[in-house]
Order: sequence, then structure tokens, then C-alpha cells
Amino acid sequence: MSANFDSALTAAHAAASAQHYPTGSLYVVATPIGNLADISLRSLHTLSLCDTLACEDTRHSQTLLRAYGIDKSSAQWLAVHQHNEAEAAQEVVRRLQAGQRVAYVSDAGTPAVSDPGARLAWQVQQAGHRVIPLPGASSVTALLSACGTPAHDSSGFVFVGFLPTKATERMHAVEVLQQEARTQVLLEAPHRIEALAAALAPLGQRPVTVGRELTKQFEEIATVAAQDLAAWVQAGAQRTRGEFALVIHAQVQNVESGADNDRVLTLLMAELPLKTAVKLAAELTGQARNTLYERALVLKAQSDV
Repeated sequence: MSANFDSALTAAHAAASAQHYPTGSLYVVATPIGNLADISLRSLHTLSLCDTLACEDTRHSQTLLRAYGIDKSSAQWLAVHQHNEAEAAQEVVRRLQAGQRVAYVSDAGTPAVSDPGARLAWQVQQAGHRVIPLPGASSVTALLSACGTPAHDSSGFVFVGFLPTKATERMHAVEVLQQEARTQVLLEAPHRIEALAAALAPLGQRPVTVGRELTKQFEEIATVAAQDLAAWVQAGAQRTRGEFALVIHAQVQNVESGADNDRVLTLLMAELPLKTAVKLAAELTGQARNTLYERALVLKAQSDV
């Protein structure tokens, strides 16, 4: 056990043991995405308390728990990953029915966001058992909190996750990204980051914030135009290493362009069906079709009053 965590488990028990931890429940536990100090006290107490530790990779999770001074017998470990999640969930339910506390962790971060865990949580709930989330580290929220925004944006964000690996499917996915005006969050592995950077080039000047090795010693966060992302990645050998999260920033529309878009929409809607007018307006203005469609509905409602 690392000397840095000698007192962590003691503090976790002191801070969290007075809470109620019902039996027959699944505890979905977020774990660090790189910095071991990002574990919560309640998570440490729960991981030591649970009867079964279900996880994406038993070897990886054993190493993680031992770093905190938590040991489990071989019978207490259960592999639940993307290839066996549906079947393994039945074993989890069986253990819950026997009155056990079962904790689930993925390799890093919050389970069921991009990692396995969503099907497990669903099947446990359908079997009538409680699912209790223990929040913590997430590359998605970590990068969103640090990337900022060039203007006020209340439209929220869309979590996209990993794009398809096949070139044609990825190209189609990028076309969909272009049509989405809201902020979007992507994830990518190191061996595919160059391909992703090249694929995002058609987004032009739209800002992209890339987070590499978040929470780790060599963490790097930078914002560049989408068309310049490939050059940024190629600027240093280390930039193709580590795990990546990326934020495609929301499209910012200034007042003048908004007025111009309204004029184009109004002229086209006077002669064409709404959907056709929006499609042509998107081609003429370069704005996202979804954004123009919503604005067209507003303009149409105003004209009908």
C-alpha cells in the first residue's frame, strides 16, 4: 500500500460509515481516470464494504484497490464487461437476491457513460433491486469544466463518445456533428486520434478543445480551430499518447448573421415548403440545419399571428 494512502481508508471509514448501505443493492462506483487521489471517501468505504466487486477488468481493478489497501478474495471478484454484460448481470442479480452488496467499477471514470454498466444497471432495476450511484471522476465533465465557451451558451451539450472506426462511417458521423449547433463531447483512443483530427477538419473554424491525459502528470488542454487540430496533434510525439476527450464548441451566431439567416429563411419559405427552405438555407448560409429549422418555426409562427 502506498504511504500516500495510509490514512485514506481510515478517513473514509470515519467519514462514511455512519451512512446506511442497504444490502441487496448495486453500487455503481466512479473511479479515478488517472490521478489516484481523485477517489471519494464514500467510494473507498463502499469498495471495502461490498461483498462482491464486479468490474470491467479484474486484474486492473485488483491493482487499483490494493493501492488503497483494499483486498478481496478470489470469490468476491466478478468480471462484467461489454462482451458478457447481459449474462453476467444475471449472476449479479442472483447475488443481490442473496442479500449481498455488489459494487461495480469500470476501468476508469464513471461506469455506464461510455464504459460498460448501463445494461447491468437496467437489468438490476428490472429485477427489483436498488441501484445506488457514487459519483466521481469523469473525463466528460472534467473537460467541460475547463474548456470554457466563447459566448453565453445555455443550450447544454451532447455526449457523442467514440466515433465509428471505419472511415466511411466516421465521415458520415462528422457530417452529423456539423449539423448539430450545440456543444458536443467526444472520446478517442491514442491510436486513432490522428484519424479523428483529420476527420474533424471539415468543421473549419469551429473551436475544438482537446484534453489529453486528464488529471495525470502530463495533462494537456488546448483549444484550436477544428481545421488546425491535425497540425496540433502532429506538433509533438507525445500528443499521440494517452487517452483523449474533445469538446466541439457550440456554434456562435452573431446578430448580423442571425438577421441575414432570417432574411434568407423568410424569402425561401415564401416560395417553398418549410423543410426544403431550411435545407437550401443551410447550404447557402453554412449554418446547422437543426438550428435553422428551429428558427424557421419561430418565423413561421410570427408570420401566422
